[in-house]
Amino acid sequence: MTRMSMTNTPKTATIDDAEPIGRTLTRAFDHDPMMRWFFPDDASREARLGRYFTTIFTRQYVRHGVCEHTEAAAAFWAPPEAQAKAVPDAETIRELQDILGDRAPLFRDAVETAAAHTPQEPHWSLALIGADPAAQGQGHGAALLRSGLAKADAAGLPAYLESSSPSNLPFYEHFGFAVREEFRLPGNGPVLWGMWREPRGPEAS
Repeated sequence: MTRMSMTNTPKTATIDDAEPIGRTLTRAFDHDPMMRWFFPDDASREARLGRYFTTIFTRQYVRHGVCEHTEAAAAFWAPPEAQAKAVPDAETIRELQDILGDRAPLFRDAVETAAAHTPQEPHWSLALIGADPAAQGQGHGAALLRSGLAKADAAGLPAYLESSSPSNLPFYEHFGFAVREEFRLPGNGPVLWGMWREPRGPEAS
């Protein structure tokens, strides 16, 4: 029996997409080194990841960023004008602290450390991108990455991301990113690779 592939055409995400996007990202990040560091308990990780992704989507990125999804992947971007607004407010912080439990201090330190390494020049920031492993190889992540980068290129701006998985670096390099910096999160946390991509003109797309 042939498995039907899911469409990988990017669509703008709305608040009504929170539940399926949360499920997709939970599956996508189940083995991510940073998410496993934040949520080390195997028994509760799935539920906590779902709450985490739903919270940052509904309270931050869908309000202020550019969120797109396919049937099996999602990406959250923050253009320059949205980056200051996309930081968690007090209520969001309380909700995240409840989700993270005793890992909340590590999360706070990680956010502060990453912020200190974020480039200061105007850029499009890829907050996260993830695809359901069941749809691997169907181009969902690539379609979302191309869509966001096209917007950055149209604005004539570079793009920045941080990856906590070394296996993902070649994927991003394929789309023009280069490692700009490597740093470890405090508390003996995972290593992050800051990656930068200069804008491209129409002839290079």
